[in-house]
Amino acid sequence: MSIFPVTAIELSRAYAAGEADPVEVAEAALLKASAAPTVFLTVTAERARFEAEASARRWHEGRPLSALDGVPIAWKDLFDIAGTVTTAGSAVFAERPSATKDAPLVAAGTRAGMVCIGKTGLSEFAFSGLGLNPHFGTATNLSLDGGRRAPGGSSSGAAVAVAGGIVPIAIGTDTGGSIRVPSAFNGLTGYRASGARYSRGGMVALSATLDTCGPLAANVTDCTAFDAAVRSIQPPSSTDTAALVGTRFIVDPDLFERYSVTPAVAKNFERLVARLEHAGAVIERKPLVVLAAVRDLIHDQGWLGGLEASAMHRVLLDSPDAERIDQRVRVRLEANRAVPSGRLEHLLARRKELIEAFAKETSGATLVMPTTPHVTPLLAPLEADPELFARVNLQTLAMTMLGSFLDTPAVAMPSGVDVAGLPTSAQLMRAQGDDDALLRLAAALEAAVR
Repeated sequence: MSIFPVTAIELSRAYAAGEADPVEVAEAALLKASAAPTVFLTVTAERARFEAEASARRWHEGRPLSALDGVPIAWKDLFDIAGTVTTAGSAVFAERPSATKDAPLVAAGTRAGMVCIGKTGLSEFAFSGLGLNPHFGTATNLSLDGGRRAPGGSSSGAAVAVAGGIVPIAIGTDTGGSIRVPSAFNGLTGYRASGARYSRGGMVALSATLDTCGPLAANVTDCTAFDAAVRSIQPPSSTDTAALVGTRFIVDPDLFERYSVTPAVAKNFERLVARLEHAGAVIERKPLVVLAAVRDLIHDQGWLGGLEASAMHRVLLDSPDAERIDQRVRVRLEANRAVPSGRLEHLLARRKELIEAFAKETSGATLVMPTTPHVTPLLAPLEADPELFARVNLQTLAMTMLGSFLDTPAVAMPSGVDVAGLPTSAQLMRAQGDDDALLRLAAALEAAVR
């Protein structure tokens, strides 16, 4: 069989059937990763070979550790991996000592038998929705307009690693949309887990409150398989589209004008909703008061994640090394210095209230909305014009920030392409902690669309 591109579950089935070998698969991934320095900031070749050889023995003996045993995986360079420097996309952090042990989530992936290929690039400190990085270079998807488009951020390298067929699954982080945006821009599926789902230990933080993590992959099945593997549970054996029959989905019509959703995104979104209805789902079109309240709060009081990010990096901002920070990042970090004391406490209190309000207002239903209001923009103008970058960055993140503030588990999934062949995306969101139901419904929708 052709090793790439295949999904994680396809690889697993090939291993079980003796049609693929983890060592050969790892070598193919390492070769591609080594040839993509803007995508992979670190390639863990020795570790990958050791893990692949151990996986091959387990498959030969019929005792895989999980459904993803032997599957190559990449980690955003915010996660500690023993023996490597965690750069967080920063030239300053690149001078820090190597990590002495794996982050807990990385360790969980290793216990499940996944093969660590290396660490992927990102926006500096994970503080951008567009994925630009002047220190290590910006990873781009060569299959989209010849690589002339922004990859989405901040998990840019993770998305390009999957979209480019280097690995079938990569792990990113999401503070304001950093898993969902690059998934949307590259035609992938991205799962933002509720904040309490996975350990954030050994992970460079941007926002102590909003940070979470999750997989980027070709489909919901692979995202669900990763979730099951690192939580040491069995993944679903099948996907039942009957799960959609009679299930309530909410569409907020006010979002389209509020966030200037482009015609192509709106058209493909409505086609996806029509497929939901055809599969037996109940679609409720109504404005959600809580979404308008979150939008107004962000507009009037600022972004909680920005306040915490500024505090997180205050020592660096006050040091001579501040000059070495990407100016697009530094400007936004510095902008929060003048915020009145007490603002953070106010936002945290309102967040708790609005999370409860969202659960009450949706009442067990799933919110469905576009992931981003537009397709991936051209990269060169964003690099050349800081004001354009700031404006497009905010527009790009506007719809994903809602779920981040409310800690909704969310799945971003492809909804189609525009006339130029650029991907569009929709996201499903449920109340905080309702990840299992979300993944089940997302898988059912994916099967119905397929």
